Amino acid sequence: MSAQIKICGVTTTEALEAAIGAGASYVGLNFYPPSPRFADAETAGLLGRTASGRIPLVGVFVDPTDEEIEAAVAHADLAALQLNRTTALRRLRIRERFGLPVWAVIEVESHLDTLAVNHIDAADFMLWDAKTPKGSALPGGMGHSFDWSLIASVTPPLPWGLAGGLDPQNVAEAIAATGAPLVDTASGVERAPGVKDAALIRAFCMAARAA
Repeated sequence: MSAQIKICGVTTTEALEAAIGAGASYVGLNFYPPSPRFADAETAGLLGRTASGRIPLVGVFVDPTDEEIEAAVAHADLAALQLNRTTALRRLRIRERFGLPVWAVIEVESHLDTLAVNHIDAADFMLWDAKTPKGSALPGGMGHSFDWSLIASVTPPLPWGLAGGLDPQNVAEAIAATGAPLVDTASGVERAPGVKDAALIRAFCMAARAA
């Protein structure tokens, strides 16, 4: 069975249509204002209406307040909440309050980072992602990858996926190296920060399915 695919940081209907047409499994909407992929209320509403009944949307947040999640849910029919840099207790409270599946993110740079998988509580799904450079305001979407061999022998206790620097050229290799059942890309299908390229989206999905 081929890996599922998440195209993250979509901000236009053109990119959304490209993801749907290419057979993506999920589209991610980024609700973190410092990101070049930030979806404001108007954008989220438009994409939510366009995606409705066609592809599930995952809301991407960085240690959000309840009010930020409420606003996002009000504008887009989110199927799940991806919570970056959020504690297990906070994830639990968010899951209880909003009743949506929670995706947790583990940022990896060294073997020590992978040990966090043993304490990945209050989540329904997890993503391995690359740890971004110190001082960066962004938790991902910067095109950085990590050493995939670090997770090759780790068995997560949850359904999981792989993110971090994936693009049409390396996604097949990443799936072969890790056995990832889901792959997630943002900058890897862009021609400029936050600007998705339909041809790259199609190429990524084709490469992932063929792996």
